[in-house]
Amino acid sequence: MLQLLKSLFGITKPLIEELDPMKKFLIVGLGNIGSEYEETRHNIGFQILDFLAEQESFAFENGKLGAVGTFKHKGRSVLCIKPSTYMNLSGKAVKYWMEKEKIPLENVLIITDDINLTFGTLRLKTKGSDGGHNGLKHIQNTLQTSQYPRFRFGVGAEFSKGRQVEYVLGKWNEDERAALPERLKKSADLVRSYVFAGTKNTMNQFNGT
Repeated sequence: MLQLLKSLFGITKPLIEELDPMKKFLIVGLGNIGSEYEETRHNIGFQILDFLAEQESFAFENGKLGAVGTFKHKGRSVLCIKPSTYMNLSGKAVKYWMEKEKIPLENVLIITDDINLTFGTLRLKTKGSDGGHNGLKHIQNTLQTSQYPRFRFGVGAEFSKGRQVEYVLGKWNEDERAALPERLKKSADLVRSYVFAGTKNTMNQFNGT
């Protein structure tokens, strides 16, 4: 009966069993679901979280509005999600899991691609515009604020006029693919630093590297 009630009314306990909200973190990697989007520039958020999952030995499971996984880092509890809403509706997953797990906005980190940064450049910011990125745009509209941390991974802008969509939905070239393992490791280190050392220390250590 309890399982039936849960399925009917969404009665589920939080995934993170941590009473102190300031020790709870939500890391959201943006991307699009489906095999055709795997290893594309627009899906770097998914790739970073997949790499982090390997390092931290946790698995993603299907949850509401996305794949979810959790791990602990130096006394902090971390929930990672890969939204299943497609990029343009990313805010729905962010808002749902923030509210369900009672995670404060300052402890939410959005991982996204950025064509305004050269390939592999890492940049953490505490706020900012959506920069024309549809995922960030929907998150901003849903949360009604642009005051949330975001981790931008540079994918470059090696495309001609009118070819931006084709470029970001394209797969990594040979040189980028060869450089990705080191960049993914650096990105996972940035996420862990954000969780433990805070935004300012992490920005000082990683931005521009």
